[in-house]
Order: sequence, then structure tokens, then C-alpha cells
Amino acid sequence: MKRIFLFLATNIAVVAVMSIIISLLGVNQFLTRNGLNLPMLTVFSLVVGFTGSILSLLISKQMAKWSTGAQSIVIPSNLTEQWLVNTVTKLAIRAHISTPEIATYRGEPNAFATGAFKNSALVAVSTGLLEKMSEEEIEAVLGHEISHIANGDMITMTLLQGVVNTFVIFLSRIIGYIVDRFSSRGENEGPGIGYIATVLISQVILGIGASLIVARFSRYREFRADAGAARLLGSTLPMEKALRKLGGIEPTALTESMAVLGINNRAAFTQLFSSHPLIEQRLNALRHLEVKIEQS
Repeated sequence: MKRIFLFLATNIAVVAVMSIIISLLGVNQFLTRNGLNLPMLTVFSLVVGFTGSILSLLISKQMAKWSTGAQSIVIPSNLTEQWLVNTVTKLAIRAHISTPEIATYRGEPNAFATGAFKNSALVAVSTGLLEKMSEEEIEAVLGHEISHIANGDMITMTLLQGVVNTFVIFLSRIIGYIVDRFSSRGENEGPGIGYIATVLISQVILGIGASLIVARFSRYREFRADAGAARLLGSTLPMEKALRKLGGIEPTALTESMAVLGINNRAAFTQLFSSHPLIEQRLNALRHLEVKIEQS
């Protein structure tokens, strides 16, 4: 969750700052003074749209370590750190990637992986995870994070975010231009207050819609990383145990009514913006994967 929040927050901040700077420099007037210049607007949207997401990706490791206070393990100082390094190395070899940088940070049970490239990524685990989970469960969580790296999820997220940013910037200015043309009564003096206000409002509304697309992909990649962890460990059981502990769900509590209770406890509207699926949904997906493995 934290790595996704950092990525999106940095991306949004960069795009917002660039939009403000470009508006102050009068680029909007250049695009619309003599009619909407669609080719220039397309290039403009692509540049602004992808700059934020690419910059967010390039600084993701530094941002993650800074925000969590994660400390890289250069030389293991105890048996736990040595086990952690050995386990991550083993899983990375199985996933056919270089061993990522390994770090720990103080906090509740959690872990994350980030980085711009598969072979120079970062995997960080919290002290809470190391203290409250068994080695089997920790290994499953590490397998999940290694799978994120092997699947290239951060790069795919960057490309997706860049595309939706581009559409948001492009369409918001199209809408702003149309509103400005109607409000200016045909006068051709460049974009007015109607254009600026409409662009800002449209960018917010379209940005909310774009976040639904990003969140949906994020949920999909969590299912895929769960399955990747199961394959790296040769069984779905360790990942199931880890998810139950992370979600505070006891095995005996997983009845047929659990899915209904989950939906009732978390509104569908909220879930649409969630970066992670419900724990029950992830467990069901793993059980389905187990059935497919047994049948194959």
C-alpha cells in the first residue's frame, strides 16, 4: 500500500506543479489562441503526463527509504538479518532476477518492493513482520514482493499512470477549450477564466476516473503476485497463512458468509479505489489456484 501511495502522490505532485508552471508561462495561450492546436496539445499532454510517472519511478527507492526510515542491510548484524538475506537471495534466483537491495524498517507487519528496474530493486520488511510471523509466512511475503519485481509491476504501473495522465491532461483542455469558446462568444483572444476554471475542474474529475483504472490494475497485480509467491514456494499454503495473519482472520472464521460480510463491511465504492483486494478475495484466488495445480 505504501509504495503505491508514494508513487501516486509523487506523480500527482509533479504533474500539478508542471501544469501550474506551464500555465504561468502562457503555454495554454499558445495552444488555444488561434484555435486548438491538436498536434501540439498531444505532445504537450504526453510530455506532462509521463514526466510525473517516470520521475516517480526513478526516485521510488529513495522516497520509500526516506518515508519509512528503512535501513539497508549491507552486512547482516544478526541471525535474523542473515536469514533474511539468504531467503531473498534464494527467491530472487528462482525468479531469475538479481538479488534486490534488502532493508528493514520499524513498523507494523508489512513489506514492500520498489525500484525502477528488475535488477536494481528494493525489498523492505518491517520489524513487526519479522517479530509476529513465522519464517514460512515471512518467506511467502518475500515471495510476493519478489514476484512484483519479476513481473515488472512498477514499470507497468508507470506506463499505465503515464497513459491515464496523458488522457486527463488532453481531455481536460479539450473540454476547457469548448467551454471557453461558448463563454467568449466567438472572441479569439486566447483562453480566459472560463478555460482555466474548466480545465482545473475537469482535471480533478477525470483524475478521479483515472485513479479507478490504476486501482483496478493494482488489485490485479496483487492477485498475480500472490500466485507468483505460491509458485516460488511450491505451495499456496504459506501465502494463505501469511494473508490470514495480515488480515487478522483465523482459518476457522472463513465461512461461506465471509465474502458477504466483507462486502457489507466495506462499501463497493470504497473498494473501487482500493489498491489491494479484500483478504477473502485473495484467499479464494489462492484456493482456486491450488485446485488448478492439483488438476493439472
